[in-house]
Amino acid sequence: MTTSIKDLAPQSVWRNFYLLTQVPRPSGHLAAVQQFLLDWAAERGIEAFKDNAENIVMRKPATPGMENRKVAVLQAHMDMVPQKLDESTHNFETDPIETYIDGDWVKAKGTTLGADDGIGVAAIMAVLEATDLVHGPLEALITADEETCMYGVNHLAEDTLKGDILLNIDNETMGEFVIGSAGGVNISATMQYKEVEPEEGDVAVKVTLKNLRGGHSGLEINQGRANANKLMARFVRQAIADDEARLASWSGGNMRNAIPRTAQVVLTVPAENLEDLKDLVAYCEGVFANEFYGVEEGISLTLEQTEMPAGEVPVEIQDNLVDALMACHDGVLRNIPSIPSVVETSSNLGIVEIGSGEAKVLILARSSNDTMMEYIQEMQECCFNMAGMKVEYGGQYGAWQPNFESPITATMVNVYKEIFQEDAQVQVCHAGLECSIIGGKYPQMDLVSFGPTLRSPHTPDERCNIPSVEKFWIFLQALLAQIPEK
Repeated sequence: MTTSIKDLAPQSVWRNFYLLTQVPRPSGHLAAVQQFLLDWAAERGIEAFKDNAENIVMRKPATPGMENRKVAVLQAHMDMVPQKLDESTHNFETDPIETYIDGDWVKAKGTTLGADDGIGVAAIMAVLEATDLVHGPLEALITADEETCMYGVNHLAEDTLKGDILLNIDNETMGEFVIGSAGGVNISATMQYKEVEPEEGDVAVKVTLKNLRGGHSGLEINQGRANANKLMARFVRQAIADDEARLASWSGGNMRNAIPRTAQVVLTVPAENLEDLKDLVAYCEGVFANEFYGVEEGISLTLEQTEMPAGEVPVEIQDNLVDALMACHDGVLRNIPSIPSVVETSSNLGIVEIGSGEAKVLILARSSNDTMMEYIQEMQECCFNMAGMKVEYGGQYGAWQPNFESPITATMVNVYKEIFQEDAQVQVCHAGLECSIIGGKYPQMDLVSFGPTLRSPHTPDERCNIPSVEKFWIFLQALLAQIPEK
């Protein structure tokens, strides 16, 4: 029985994915993986360079007789989302990812797997090093910091690529070809305040919410999963109302594009109200478990006494902050009216950090409709303005509008049917894909996104389906041989 992912089929893809798991590559810390990719290419005589936007670009000439084919760009992103279980001691900036095989799935021990989008990068590496494939001229674009701000494609020069077709390997369902995706924007709300001393006779407690599923804030925003920051807001507001609690600090979530799995607050409360607060913790834990029965398992809300903080949030600011967190929109706002099965507009209350005189909130809003994007931005801005916070926007990228007449998509549908005797699905999705930005810089390109099957990206339950990788590799090889002529 195979125990190492290096021995899985197709070995060329899994061997390269294993190499990637040994190189730390969380978003924002990509120097090691960039150098790895450049060294890997140099060892194989593959043309490669790092551009001014921190992307790695590689090129491979056509096989003999295929020189007249259109140039295909294979594209994936090198960074991964760093999420781990509470008990994990993994350091994403220094430690390799530990993988294991569980039936038909490859998983990681207590952390995200990084198959989003390491499996796409590994497939590109397998194509570039192969000596037995038939293909036209190829380029590879391996982008930087897609998961945080799409830095690589946002700063990609308009003369870097020569390609006619973009094959984005960042979709997560085998047999699905994506031709459109949502746009997104980071909404940040901040404020400064002067801390006040806790009341004499109060005690301090740390309340921790954990064991939520979390998930991808685009692909899984419609699955009814709990948001740790929203649940914590409900508890804290009730603790303030019932037990005269005061907020000292709040830490919830760590990625704007991941549904937050954990949140922790430090509160102070009059000593005589401590037992009642403990009862409230138990009550809320039961309420949350009941509300999310069938979606979340093992929701944990716990209280422990802790050291008295040096300062806490002034009461009037505290109330406004908690009210804003209660009121701000989180989750699906609406689906696409003409495609009711696809989310159009959503927001994710991704990160809340309050303490030491500063409050920060970061939301990722998504929409495939420009006017609805404006609406959800204004909705959130109004909400946090009423709390006295400064609202700013950043990292905005537009929606990728679908081209239902895409020639390369038509070719892919035909090739897929010929090989597997089944129909592929042509879709639009609510995730943010780099195709929207690349298409804006290279309007002549024909773009499509596809890939093997992944589940629960952006969570420690991320997994990659082994049979789908082999199926994807068979399809990719056949597709490259069928790229149209110029």
